[in-house]
Amino acid sequence: MNSVKKMLMIGALVLAALMPALSEAGVRVYVRIRPPAHRVMVAPRAPFASAVWVAGRWHWNGRAHVWVDGYHVKPRKGYVYVPGAWRHARSGWYWVDGHWRRI
Repeated sequence: MNSVKKMLMIGALVLAALMPALSEAGVRVYVRIRPPAHRVMVAPRAPFASAVWVAGRWHWNGRAHVWVDGYHVKPRKGYVYVPGAWRHARSGWYWVDGHWRRI
């Protein structure tokens, strides 16, 4: 019995260590609850002239959707920012991260 607990503990630790890599690898987390309507917000004044505004979004915290405020980022030369978005599939709702696309 002790060895079973030990193996379960090792498995849980390995899974916890792999979670960041899995999320970066494009693993989708499906949410059955539709995200609320997007909040319309006016972007605050840019902290520098070329700043790109990344709009706020609804984030699933495992129990509910919570609002995450937007922020400014430094632009990447030769790229345009593509905002993230919630998408719907047969399994539920999933988030597609915003990203930089070469122009």
